[in-house]
Amino acid sequence: MNLPRLAPDRLPALAAHLPALPWAEPRVGIVHLGLGNFHRAHQAMYTEDAMLAAGGDWGICGVSLRRPDTRDALAPQDCLYSVLVRDARGERVRVVRSLRRVLVAVEAPDEVLAALRDPAVRIVTLTVTEKGYCQDPRTGGLDFANPLIEHDLRDPEHPRSVPGYLVAGLRARRAHPYTVLSCDNLAHNGAALRRVVADYARALDPALGAWIEQSVAFPSTMVDRIVPATTDEDRQAAAAALGCVDAWPVPTESFRQWVIEDRFPAGRPAWEQAGALMVDDVTPYEMAKLRMLNGAHSTLAYLSALADIETVDRAVGQPELHALLRRMMTDDIAPTLTVPASFDRAHYRDDLLARFANPALKHRCMQIAMDGSQKLPPRLLGTIADRLRDGHAVDRLALAIAAWMRFLLGRSESGAPLELNDPMAARLHALAAPGAQGLVERLLAVREIFPAGLAADQRFVATLQRACDALGTHGALATARRYAAL
Repeated sequence: MNLPRLAPDRLPALAAHLPALPWAEPRVGIVHLGLGNFHRAHQAMYTEDAMLAAGGDWGICGVSLRRPDTRDALAPQDCLYSVLVRDARGERVRVVRSLRRVLVAVEAPDEVLAALRDPAVRIVTLTVTEKGYCQDPRTGGLDFANPLIEHDLRDPEHPRSVPGYLVAGLRARRAHPYTVLSCDNLAHNGAALRRVVADYARALDPALGAWIEQSVAFPSTMVDRIVPATTDEDRQAAAAALGCVDAWPVPTESFRQWVIEDRFPAGRPAWEQAGALMVDDVTPYEMAKLRMLNGAHSTLAYLSALADIETVDRAVGQPELHALLRRMMTDDIAPTLTVPASFDRAHYRDDLLARFANPALKHRCMQIAMDGSQKLPPRLLGTIADRLRDGHAVDRLALAIAAWMRFLLGRSESGAPLELNDPMAARLHALAAPGAQGLVERLLAVREIFPAGLAADQRFVATLQRACDALGTHGALATARRYAAL
């Protein structure tokens, strides 16, 4: 049977899947850069719930920076889409309406700039992943050698980079600048974004850079929700629930969290009425999430890829991997956190393990394994450096890095190919090409990933080499079992 497409005229028949609208269709008040599944399951839902609770014109113009596929899927649906919330209670389907427009930057850069320059836009949010910041990992500032930055400095009126777009918009908004809100998994993400944007602006015009540093708000945030990639099975589930076709539904878990530094001089949605936590300092929350959740996720992803385990729930269901993560979070990661007295580390750990075990999500380990060169420093290397500084062992943490290194060799333990999706893929492939012999030494020399001090720490080097050798000799699961018992 041919089903109709999800569209506004279908909404009256979908009352069970969306809250009643107490407001007229909102104008766009937010531009979001990096329109992916995570934003649609997280910030877009928070924003809709805030408008449902308190009103306001906070519709979202989503910008896909590179690919048109999201636009092509959602434009025929008037930007409507569904979110499939799955947990032990089953599946609940929600239709989301806060996304009002979708643009593709490579196709319509002038329309993106016009949206950023629209005085009605008061916030620009971002989920562009770590690589989108064009950050020099050695200095934390802008990577002036990045080809996108080189292009934008030559032709700032036709930007291609995230800093280029932000500055092109802000330059026209000096009287009423928008707030720039990073929602990426990056420590101190607001400060990191401010620095690269100000560096770029200063290279164009020192006065513009100084104004951005002094007058534009860059609050930091911590975001948390597990959002797998969409599959054809998800599309079938959405169609069965809605009675119409959604070309790009979003699967997710019921848990969601958003901690936001409350600095919005141009105003903001009432996100707190949707469950967000507005705070003065997001640092304790972001460090807990980066190190406990994201660090454990990366550890699980690389070990599972080596062991030919496809999904997170199956991986954490392996006794060896469950025990390893529990010990790592309890003994290695949690002691490095500085958190409020009300933050229960053990409870947080147990919640994370339960979320990983959610069988309804089918979160692919290879999705988490993407962009390892960008993810390892904030997720694992900072914890390792803190442990070494305090004279503590780093065996289990080093095992996670060793699993990534062996992942770069391109084959699982069964011989299946492992695809490397990483902005440094060509260089990492070349370093891994000679094989496992000397792999640790070659990779530790990559300064964009490993700081010189850490790479020169003989305790870390020796521990990492032992872990890499153990994986080659005994395999991922047997090595995980041994390291969980250390």
